[in-house]
Formats: sequence, C-alpha cells, structure tokens
Amino acid sequence: MTIDYSHARELMVEQQIRPWDVLEIRVLDVLARLPREAFVAESHRALAYADIELPLGLGQKMMKPVIEGRTLQALDLQPGDEVLEIGTGSGYLSACMGELARDVLSLEIEPELAATARARLDAAGLGNNVRIETADALSWNTERRFDAICVTAAVDTIPSRFAQWLRPGGRLFVIRGRSPVMEAVLVQADGSLESLFETDIDYLRGAAPAPQFQL
Repeated sequence: MTIDYSHARELMVEQQIRPWDVLEIRVLDVLARLPREAFVAESHRALAYADIELPLGLGQKMMKPVIEGRTLQALDLQPGDEVLEIGTGSGYLSACMGELARDVLSLEIEPELAATARARLDAAGLGNNVRIETADALSWNTERRFDAICVTAAVDTIPSRFAQWLRPGGRLFVIRGRSPVMEAVLVQADGSLESLFETDIDYLRGAAPAPQFQL
C-alpha cells in the first residue's frame, strides 16, 4: 500500500495542529511542507503523521505533531534568529527551525541519534543551516548567545545555565514539572515567564526529579 504523505501532512495540519490553536501562517506552512516521514524509522513511517509520540531508539521519542506545532509557534522564530536546540532527537524539529530561522545549533547527547539525524537531514535536502553537536547540555558551555532556545524534553526545574545563553530579548521554550502534569513555558531573557499549555513528555537525561523515598 502506498501512503500519500502530502495528504497525510495536510490532514495533520488541519485536524491536529490548527484545532490546537497553532495559527501562525509560517509555522503551518513549514509543517505542511516538510517530510516528517523522512525523520522516523521505516517501520514507523505509516504513523509519521499520527497524533502519537514515536520511538526513536535509545529510549528517546519524537514529540507529537501538536506539541511540535505549539513549540514552533511559541518561539516565534524570525529569519535572522540564531537558535539553540537542546535534544536533536529525530532532527525533524531542527529542520523546521532551520526553515524559520537563520541558523540552528542542535545538541544531542546520543552520538548515534546525532549521526542519524544528520543523515536524515542531508537525505531530505534540509538543514544546510543546522549544525548538530554531540554534547550533554547540562555540562556543555559556550560563549555564544542565542535569540531562541528550544528544549525538546522536560526538566524538573529549569537549569539556570539555559537562560544565560540567551541574548537580550531572547526567549527559551521548555516543558517543566512532574509527570503526569507538566507545564510548557516561555522564559524571556529578563526572567519573565509565560505559561503556555499542559502536557507530559519524557525528561531530558539528567534533568528528572530526584527519586522520592517513601518510608
């Protein structure tokens, strides 16, 4: 059976993403254009546009399309922006951000996922302005500053180092809190914080809450 991926993309945008209040035209255009199926394992391609998380291997998952849509809309990326992504995962969100911004530096803790994402970006002819680096964001450091930072996995509490990498006027998207009720927030460089929506996703490695011991 041949899947009509362009029709599946259209349905994803109209039936999942728009109804969840993602209305920014540039974001919808990127989601309607980019081949999400090119960023998942062949065995999961039929589910590339379904409203579910997809396994990427090594315990990692690809976020649901609606979360990706809300993330891109919240970041409000502009053509001149420099973006830091924490958690490359499949490389799909990296590709979307690369289409919306000037350049993307993406950090991935798993070398295998970093290599697969790079190969998928190249095979899809996307991500010429996306650089993937194998690093643990909780110990990585840089003198560089960014207009936008996107954290693609949850944290129990937001590491202060993340906000330090913002330029004045920059913004950080992150999902924080304790499963099963987590909060997606947008943190501005001045420290102000906007609550966006509730969700539940896996933690960034090293950023989960400490285990609570029950007596």
